[in-house]
Amino acid sequence: MRLETFQMITRVVSFDAEARRLVAAADVPAESPVFEGHFPGFPLLPGVLMIEAMAQTSGWLILGLNGLTAMPFLVGAEKARMRDFVPPSTPLEVTADLIGDGSGYAVTKAFITRAGKKVAEAEIRFAVKTFPDPKFAEMIREWGGRLQFPFEKLAAA
Repeated sequence: MRLETFQMITRVVSFDAEARRLVAAADVPAESPVFEGHFPGFPLLPGVLMIEAMAQTSGWLILGLNGLTAMPFLVGAEKARMRDFVPPSTPLEVTADLIGDGSGYAVTKAFITRAGKKVAEAEIRFAVKTFPDPKFAEMIREWGGRLQFPFEKLAAA
């Protein structure tokens, strides 16, 4: 994770187009300026960044299912629950399942676990739009490469 630049997921662990599920790793760093104010002497990953991690995982799921032809833009988070604190140096697993899509919108149910225990969950809503610029689409594809997105599975999607 690079909290300051909102790069919340470390890598894609698995993508299953048939199950409409993506699992990602999100390794909370040992140090980050974010922790200086949240909270001094008791650093914790902010809940809003947990929601962002679930949104990014969900976004990669939607990108994978549409073959990187349209970009999901976050429009809402509902039923968000933070169930436990997440300190620095914590490996997390983020799972997103597509529960609805159509008419330019998509909805996922996502959750974060630490050592198998759920620490956060939310329903995440997206507007799905064509890429505004081919350079933007290429930047997303390059980002996917850094995340080890399994592009070879797109043909099966």
